[in-house]
Amino acid sequence: MYLEELIIIIVFVLGIYLYRHYNGNNVGKYVVEQIQGVYDKFSPYSFKVVREKTKQLGQEYTVRQYTLQVTLFAGFAAVVSYLYFYNLIISIIYALIAVSFVPYLAYLRCKRVYSEFIFEQIQVYTSNTIMEFGTTQSFVKAIEGVANSGVLEDPVLSDVRQMITMCYDNGTIDDALEYMSKLYPYYIVKNMHQLFLQITNEGAQNSADSLENMQLDIDMLVESVYRDRIDRASFHKRFLQFGIVLYLLVMLVQYLLGRETYLLLLERWYVQVLMHGVLIVNTFFLLKGEKYYNENVGAE
Repeated sequence: MYLEELIIIIVFVLGIYLYRHYNGNNVGKYVVEQIQGVYDKFSPYSFKVVREKTKQLGQEYTVRQYTLQVTLFAGFAAVVSYLYFYNLIISIIYALIAVSFVPYLAYLRCKRVYSEFIFEQIQVYTSNTIMEFGTTQSFVKAIEGVANSGVLEDPVLSDVRQMITMCYDNGTIDDALEYMSKLYPYYIVKNMHQLFLQITNEGAQNSADSLENMQLDIDMLVESVYRDRIDRASFHKRFLQFGIVLYLLVMLVQYLLGRETYLLLLERWYVQVLMHGVLIVNTFFLLKGEKYYNENVGAE
């Protein structure tokens, strides 16, 4: 019991020190910046690129939002774990573990934002290339028009410009189409490139009808992807509510058994192992759901 009181005093003193040393309302910013600094140092290069694009899109969390997320995670984990074990040390440990998941969730969210952005850019690339081709009757001139129209952004814009360079250097569009299809393996990209390859190399007849059908396929895909995005958001909300309820089922157990009986059971090591297992399984369940929600956006 003395150890728990000592921990409370240490936390209290540490809070006062941070408040005095970092001007009170900047404490949260300081903590988030330190965590972010460590994470940026060890995070993979690919994620740094994704996060930078998320910032450019204006969808990166602010310091205040990250501070709020850290506070909510730590508070919820501490309260829930205390309801399970009635032990302050265990609650602090679980609170720290919960906070450590914040960078991973930020990683998943940035990947989702970036994936949505890339899909929208691919939609623009395919649709506008088809429309430009209707005017120019040349694939190279069509993608030049798309590149110069200002509707594309990097990295897709840079890749389209690379396609143009490859077309002029090689004298054919074959390598350029293969290059773009490998970078963005959406079936609308592969199908459109295959159609343009056929039109360019074989002089296919009735290309207008084929391109119109391709445009309809793109429109249908976009509609289904956006409908899926709405459904995912609705499912995600219900999923989180269900996950939180699972954590709080321990309150029902204590109500049925009685708090005194529950505390007596906690004195047995295998009961504590079981309760830790419940917390871990519930957390794993929630993380898997978050991973599913944030991945494969725009998948076909």
